[in-house]
Amino acid sequence: MNENKTNINWYPGHMAKAKKQIIEDLKLIDIVIEIIDARIPISSRNPDIEEYTKNKKKLIVLNKCDLADEIQNEKWVNYFKSINISAIQVNSNSGEGINKVIKNIEEICKENKESYNNKGRIGKSIRAMVLGIPNVGKSSFINRLSKKNSAMVGNKPGVTKDKQWIKINQNIELLDTPGVLWTKIKDEKTALNLAYTGTIKDDIIDILDIGYNLLKFLMDNHLNKILIRYNINKEEIERIFKLDIEENEKIIEVMKLIGIKRGTLAIGGNVDIEKVAKIIVEDFRNGRIGKITLEEIK
Repeated sequence: MNENKTNINWYPGHMAKAKKQIIEDLKLIDIVIEIIDARIPISSRNPDIEEYTKNKKKLIVLNKCDLADEIQNEKWVNYFKSINISAIQVNSNSGEGINKVIKNIEEICKENKESYNNKGRIGKSIRAMVLGIPNVGKSSFINRLSKKNSAMVGNKPGVTKDKQWIKINQNIELLDTPGVLWTKIKDEKTALNLAYTGTIKDDIIDILDIGYNLLKFLMDNHLNKILIRYNINKEEIERIFKLDIEENEKIIEVMKLIGIKRGTLAIGGNVDIEKVAKIIVEDFRNGRIGKITLEEIK
């Protein structure tokens, strides 16, 4: 298994065009809503977004909070607060936190609204832009925020002809954007975190490598959750780790044990390791192993 998957190029050609359009649209925006994955709050923040939105008011949405550790969620909210950025925990599937998002947008942009009123622009809405990398749940968030039936606001002066705004309420209009990646990942930990959560597609980093490295991390940090999920006795793990073999081979042996428990046997009775890797990855992504934050604040 390879733990060194750095310098990953994953920047499709259309991304440059999307980035250029976002930078242009920022001129129209009062506040940026940045969607990140609560399980990987650092790895899921596009450093390019941080740079070209640094002069804009911002709200961080810790999406998929239901899949992350509750204590860590609170710690991350407090962390962003410590650097003067408001952050809200959100579960876009259930709607948890959505009302708080709306209230925070209105509070953060209170001065903007007052300025519009003072200039005689009574009724002008706050304009928000939603940004985030792929697979952080941006579309689900927008659908939940807009309740899927909000009116689409027509073309406006100074706005590209085909640009559409979603009216959230009488005070807020939302501009969606494509998920934008950054040009190159140089840090292997970031690359793996993005692979674990499905942002980097499984055909860019081999699923066997993803499953192996994820299991290794979980064994080191959340062993009890692995034991419970796969009905493994601690003694079975201790037996494997007493074997006189390399560490990577010990992880493979644990994968084989999981495969036996799950009945993933290939022709000849051998465990299908690739299938086991897929099971581990999918179980993590869907929260079946438990609520886990990969990037923790100690």
